[in-house]
Amino acid sequence: MAERRPGPERRARALMGVVAASALVYPLLVCAVQLAFAQLLAVDVFAIVGWLALALVCSVAFVAVVRWGAGRRIRSPWLLLGLAPPALYELWLTWPLLTA
Repeated sequence: MAERRPGPERRARALMGVVAASALVYPLLVCAVQLAFAQLLAVDVFAIVGWLALALVCSVAFVAVVRWGAGRRIRSPWLLLGLAPPALYELWLTWPLLTA
């Protein structure tokens, strides 16, 4: 059976999760802007792959922090499944560059 935490400790953990998750929003925003520049202005395959990998790491960390703040386990196959559509879209965008 799961161990119940007292109210103040639960609220403190939730607040720490919110602060940590909000700290990860800024790197995600930077990754999105840099990825758009790498794809639209000067097409650079290495920059696209690098910024996409960093955005993927930040996305997984964001979800992990939110789940930690809520006091839930992080083991979820849906987390990785939810990352598949953006990854496939990026692959579709970069496929002509990779095969050329």
